[in-house]
Amino acid sequence: MFRRSLNRFCAGEEKRVGTRTVFVGNHPVSETEAYVAQRFCDNRIVSSKYTLWNFLPKNLFEQFRRIANFYFLIIFLVQVTVDTPTSPVTSGLPLFFVITVTAIKQGYEDWLRHRADNEVNKSTVYIIENAKRVRKESEKIKVGDVVEVQADETFPCDLILLSSCTTDGTCYVTTASLDGESNCKTHYAVRDTIALCTAESIDTLRAAIECEQPQPDLYKFVGRINIYSNSLEAVARSLGPENLLLKGATLKNTEKIYGVAVYTGMETKMALNYQGKSQKRSAVEKSINAFLIVYLFILLTKAAVCTTLKYVWQSTPYNDEPWYNQKTQKERETLKVLKMFTDFLSFMVLFNFIIPVSMYVTVEMQKFLGSFFISWDKDFYDEEINEGALVNTSDLNEELGQVDYVFTDKTGTLTENSMEFIECCIDGHKYKGVTQEVDGLSQTDGPLTCFDKADKNREELFLRALCLCHTVEIKTNDAVDGATESAELTYISSSPDEIALVKGAKKYGFTFLGNRNGHMRVENQRKEVEEYELLHTLNFDAVRRRMSVIVKTQEGDILLFCKGADSAVFPRVQNHEIELTKVHVERNAMDGYRTLCVAFKEIAPDDYERINRQLIEAKMALQDREEKMEKVFDDIETNMNLIGATAVEDKAWTEHQEYGLIIDGSTLSLILNSSQDSSSNNYKNIFLQICMKCTAVLCCRMAPLQKAQIVRMVKNLKGSPITLSIGDGANDVSMILESHVGIGIKGKEGRQAARNSDYSVPKFKHLKKLLLAHGHLYYVRIAHLVQYFFYKNLCFILPQFLYQFFCGFSQQPLYDAAYLTMYNICFTSLPILAYSLLEQHINIDTLTSDPRLYMKISGNAMLQLGPFLYWTFLAAFEGTVFFFGTYFLFQTASLEENGKVYGNWTFGTIVFTVLVFTVTLKLALDTRFWTWINHFVIWGSLAFYVFFSFFWGGIIWPFLKQQRMYFVFAQMLSSVSTWLAIILLIFISLFPEILLIVLKNVRRRSARRNLSCRRASDSLSARPSVRPLLLRTFSDESNVL
Repeated sequence: MFRRSLNRFCAGEEKRVGTRTVFVGNHPVSETEAYVAQRFCDNRIVSSKYTLWNFLPKNLFEQFRRIANFYFLIIFLVQVTVDTPTSPVTSGLPLFFVITVTAIKQGYEDWLRHRADNEVNKSTVYIIENAKRVRKESEKIKVGDVVEVQADETFPCDLILLSSCTTDGTCYVTTASLDGESNCKTHYAVRDTIALCTAESIDTLRAAIECEQPQPDLYKFVGRINIYSNSLEAVARSLGPENLLLKGATLKNTEKIYGVAVYTGMETKMALNYQGKSQKRSAVEKSINAFLIVYLFILLTKAAVCTTLKYVWQSTPYNDEPWYNQKTQKERETLKVLKMFTDFLSFMVLFNFIIPVSMYVTVEMQKFLGSFFISWDKDFYDEEINEGALVNTSDLNEELGQVDYVFTDKTGTLTENSMEFIECCIDGHKYKGVTQEVDGLSQTDGPLTCFDKADKNREELFLRALCLCHTVEIKTNDAVDGATESAELTYISSSPDEIALVKGAKKYGFTFLGNRNGHMRVENQRKEVEEYELLHTLNFDAVRRRMSVIVKTQEGDILLFCKGADSAVFPRVQNHEIELTKVHVERNAMDGYRTLCVAFKEIAPDDYERINRQLIEAKMALQDREEKMEKVFDDIETNMNLIGATAVEDKAWTEHQEYGLIIDGSTLSLILNSSQDSSSNNYKNIFLQICMKCTAVLCCRMAPLQKAQIVRMVKNLKGSPITLSIGDGANDVSMILESHVGIGIKGKEGRQAARNSDYSVPKFKHLKKLLLAHGHLYYVRIAHLVQYFFYKNLCFILPQFLYQFFCGFSQQPLYDAAYLTMYNICFTSLPILAYSLLEQHINIDTLTSDPRLYMKISGNAMLQLGPFLYWTFLAAFEGTVFFFGTYFLFQTASLEENGKVYGNWTFGTIVFTVLVFTVTLKLALDTRFWTWINHFVIWGSLAFYVFFSFFWGGIIWPFLKQQRMYFVFAQMLSSVSTWLAIILLIFISLFPEILLIVLKNVRRRSARRNLSCRRASDSLSARPSVRPLLLRTFSDESNVL
């Protein structure tokens, strides 16, 4: 019977797909028809990646997808399966360290997610079952359950509002945790259920809800509720976003509500919105991959050269099989090709430390720990919102120092989004200033006079339009989040523009008093209260760029009031009415004000019956509802009469720059969406060439997609410039996600931009320090870290390569296995980590005051071929000095007073000692900003190396087959010649660096003296100037020109 009734109601409608049916209270709508419970997901929220059972395999799989980790795994397996010159521990332990540290970090982060999930899933909720309040855990909620929510509680799932404690079935909700909007939003119950405000009465409801399947758009919902009485005749009501209470939103200023669960758990809009964003990769990460390829090529070359020279060396019979090292029968029978391949693998293992596997974990730690400096920066703290900066991803810290182009929204970003009513025009007559409330707008209480004022009836019509055409709500004498106090009234709206217009009308004697039982109440200039029945609201959207209301006066007249952008209103009014108002709109726009045009029309009763029928039919559609409603709206908002226009000022955060080019969205669409013929592409090239010549470009009246298209167009320029987008509204999300770096402003248009951004700051002015100081330092630090890691590993491995020429290419290791293992993990890791976190080569005040310093590092300057070759040749020079300096030292017959000679392990230990001290002191020479932490890790690392060497060689270790390092280090340091040799080799290795530092300091002092002389000579004629940020800016402005 239910199906028959439903089919009867939906007769003639197309077959629907992608919908769900929810039975309220999980009650069947008919006692004669069998009820089959439907299967939906439970209400558990799962934001974690791992479980106790899949953590190990899943995490290992993800980590070994990284090339360096997989490479070292292969090397480790080769060491295990092939007879190689070094122990598998030398590769396995560093790899195990990197994998373990990363796994612990990711496991801890996932444990925090599990804990947060449990707090939500185990929270207490109340369900209405059998007319009683039943206490349950949130995760036990099922689709169809009727949930009771009380004041200041968050909604545990997505609910359709059935009733509230108010007589009109409304409730107030804040969605700060979803989109950041602290303003209260009003939600409504359908009129057939508003009386069901007790557990007993709500349990008697028999209804079925048809709605769309879950989708992530917070502002879209399509559904309808079919309510059944004893006669089983369904009463259908449309459901929209105004009826849907979202999980995570908070109930405000309403004692309690009842709602039915329609989406639960991972199907709620909140859960669908928190799916991962696309991964952005920084230019530094791309450079690291390029350097890895170069060093892998060097590794392969070294292994190939040594393998070839080994067989050249063994071509002489005596070298192939000397008397002291006879081959076994198995070795003689082994295929030469197979032997060459295993030798090649052995050399790969011997030289594999040239690839710095520990660099990845150091880079991750540097990015993660370094991101806290942005959050801790007190200059980013804003007392008004009691918040500071927030880092949503630490993977792009260094990218902040490489930005070439900035794309910025204007409203709320370059401005405060704090609106103030400035002036208006009615029938072409300009009004400005606060007026007395005795005679319309005729008497001004300010410097401005009315210019040939309009007819009084038209003045009152205009002010009534401002009081009626909006979605503002009223709360009297109550502190409401995000509200704006006005005398005894609190105006609540998600749009600051609407509050400004309502307050502007109040200044001129027309006061909006709020809604009561579907009637809008307005107090006119004569202190009379007028009531208008609100028949329909034609909501604003970014495509129409206007909104309208249809109201019925006390006399029975039906009026439509419309307000919107001039481009959206002018084509829909009488042509002869446009010209006078257009002049004022263009002048106000040029002055930087936000303009709106106001129009109206009377609707005949017969026409309204048709309009009402069309609106209800469109609202009841489950498929393509928005398209159908847009078509109906388009038909209604025609043949209107233009009344006037308003000008609202959005206070600026910063002084406006002079723009080099101004272009609007309609013109941009012709350029960006042009066909593929040569003439159309030529327009785009010309536009880009003009933009490149400008300091700033202003793009007006842009759709969100156009913002992203502009960013993409510049991203694809030759050279792939780094782009940054900054905005505060939902319409900025597309360009924030499209750009290399996205910055969200924690503004008044909600926080979708901040939530989808890589970084968020309270105000636009904070961008200066974020880029010029933090971005500069992050890039310099991590660029130095990357170059230093490759440098110190080449210094490490080059002596090992040179040693093969003196040991018959026998794959004999130069260093002990403990030194191979500990070099990157303990001896040289902490100093570079501390440097990469704390270094300030230039004072922060200097960085923020001189943008030229930012430009010097642009284009990934420190990781280009030139600096890379410098570090590579420096490492080659120092590695050569380490080996041959020690080699020439060993030309002496005896280094000890007792006539004993040193062996090969002493030789390698001397080389390693010079290596550790040189690369550590090199970092000390590079350090410009010394803290106690730098001192501790640099000198502490050297002391630890000496202590470890004494300890490692001072004990006979039972688990070692050969005690080859026993007493080697202590005996080595007993020779004065060795001490002198080590000090001399360290000095020779660092001498080029010391000489370069001296020359730089001399040149810097000379430049400072010349600058001081120039400033002294120009001091009389100099005048202060304000330079814009040395970055080209593409800015969006909603109402300009």
